[in-house]
Amino acid sequence: MESEPTEQETEQETEQDIDIVVYGATGFVGVLVARYLAEAAPAGTRIALAGRSRRKLEATRSRLGERAADWPLLLAEADDAAALRALAEGARVVVTTVGPYAKYGRALAHACAAAGTDYVDLTGEVLFVRQSIDENHELARSTGARLVHSCGFDSIPSDIGVHLLHERVRADGAGELTDTTTVLTAMKGGASGGTIDSLRHQIDTIRKDRALRRRVLDPYALSPDRAAEPELGRQPDLVLARGAAIGPNLRGTLAPFVMAPYNTRIVRRSNALRGHAYGRRFRYQEAMRVRPPVLSPVLAAGVAAGLGVLVAGLATPPTRYVLDRLLPKPGQGPSERDRERGHFTFDIFAITTSGARYTARFSAKGDPGYKATALMLGESALALALDRDALPPSGGGVLTPATALGDALVARLRDAGVRISTRALSPAIT
Repeated sequence: MESEPTEQETEQETEQDIDIVVYGATGFVGVLVARYLAEAAPAGTRIALAGRSRRKLEATRSRLGERAADWPLLLAEADDAAALRALAEGARVVVTTVGPYAKYGRALAHACAAAGTDYVDLTGEVLFVRQSIDENHELARSTGARLVHSCGFDSIPSDIGVHLLHERVRADGAGELTDTTTVLTAMKGGASGGTIDSLRHQIDTIRKDRALRRRVLDPYALSPDRAAEPELGRQPDLVLARGAAIGPNLRGTLAPFVMAPYNTRIVRRSNALRGHAYGRRFRYQEAMRVRPPVLSPVLAAGVAAGLGVLVAGLATPPTRYVLDRLLPKPGQGPSERDRERGHFTFDIFAITTSGARYTARFSAKGDPGYKATALMLGESALALALDRDALPPSGGGVLTPATALGDALVARLRDAGVRISTRALSPAIT
């Protein structure tokens, strides 16, 4: 018969000086993150696994090998404020894979902000991050906690890629960024059940609330000061664009990228948190390449229509019933073979105020939503726990990958095999 620890036993484990706690360690992605840390964390890194069930946590730990054999196990329900407070107070960094975050993440983020504990997650939910900013930013600034949302496929490639492009342009003295587009130019992998569940939850939240719908559609929904944002005209989230107008090697028509409505807001928040260092005329969008180029106008239009149908279908009870049985469910994911065979490449193209053109590339092996995401989330947590002196001097607050982790994360990702580069395409116009 399964025996749960006593309250005293749980408190003793929580009081240990832990570098990283993986919360949600028994879920599909949580197991992948724990496994990554077991393999990649330097010797001596103190890691704990946390979740609701001791039995499941023990099963997860038993599959992670000898390095994880003595990792502490911590019990905490997502709505148990006292347990979450103890978990946060006993760790330097909490990494959580438990979503939808609007439903299960608020109490943990707040506990970390209050405790001065760094926090990373995988959210792609605009409303959750906006709520976290409103509830936790000033508190986290006062305690020094860095709350870093979106440290996976959403939104590290976009946010870190633009960060590096900005750094390169600045180093070259080529002005500031203006029109900038991130293009998913290659990918093999599928949508995760957790991402679909987060979309369901956000649709349910905004369906009957016009004010929340307006907030989600605002391109500066995550800005620290909405009134200070520049007026740059309409900035659509889902774009159909002529590839050649964006990058020299992009042929045909580009399709909308499903995560653009979220990633664009993270990148714009990074710009605002840095005092608009990217530029006051920084216009940012995301798109996706479809092949073959000769059929791209039709394929791109089909992608746009399909995204509209998906959102409308999830918002309508009869079709929602059908889609819920067809789409991936939380806790489900591809086989290890398919995770290993996945990959992705983002190319970012920018024009500067001097007329120069630059590009950046961010590419990695592994299924984007699972293997690559586990790597990015794990390295984000390790950067916070072990690279304090190399982090950007932003202090605490609700931050972004670029503003909280910056070049420290870039170095870690490169060491882990992620390919990140920048180059000039054409010189400034004199």
